[in-house]
Amino acid sequence: MDNALRLQYLEAMGITSWVSREPPQDEITGLAPDPFDGLAVNPQAADAWEALQAEVAACTKCGLCTTRKNTVFGSGNKTADWLFIGEGPGQHEDEQGLPFVGNAGQLLTEMIRALGLGRDEVYIANIVKCRPPNNRDPHADEVASCHDYLQRQIALIQPKIILAVGRIAAQTLLNTDAPLSKLRGKVHTLDATPLIVVYHPAYLLRSLLEKRKAWQDLQFAMRTLQEQQ
Repeated sequence: MDNALRLQYLEAMGITSWVSREPPQDEITGLAPDPFDGLAVNPQAADAWEALQAEVAACTKCGLCTTRKNTVFGSGNKTADWLFIGEGPGQHEDEQGLPFVGNAGQLLTEMIRALGLGRDEVYIANIVKCRPPNNRDPHADEVASCHDYLQRQIALIQPKIILAVGRIAAQTLLNTDAPLSKLRGKVHTLDATPLIVVYHPAYLLRSLLEKRKAWQDLQFAMRTLQEQQ
């Protein structure tokens, strides 16, 4: 996605300005970040992250291990206040081993910047760590196989707010089949942590009229976090 198109999408969302910054090296090169970037100096936490990442990389709990190129563990600040959770990797993510790196990922990056943050200040993960074939929705057994990995990531990060990115992530995290329209605009909780449901950027790329609602969701998340402090 070129810069002009990103600006068009942001304008459609009603975002006229955001904090500009130089992207970290991994955004420039596409290389996976150091697994200890963003960690406080805590040897036990570092060991736990390293062990968890190695476990995910070698995982064969479900059939997705036979079709993946790379596992997509997650990236960002491992002590972040903000945790973004999507449904699963797509083709670009599978190729690079990083979450949200395609066009939808670029829009998510701009949305994060609109919050006054950078990708290196939040943590981004997925419900499942391997790409479902043809980008289909993950199956129940695949979600169950990755559940413990995500729970351990949340426990290590201890975020102050969680954003469920898209319908599949929201329904899975909240254990509901309610439509996205019924889940947006409310403060949910996940293990006592506030959880806000937002549109998936891939959907926003296809639905120009919904982009302003996406910015409203982000503003609602900001207010929710401020009220927790």
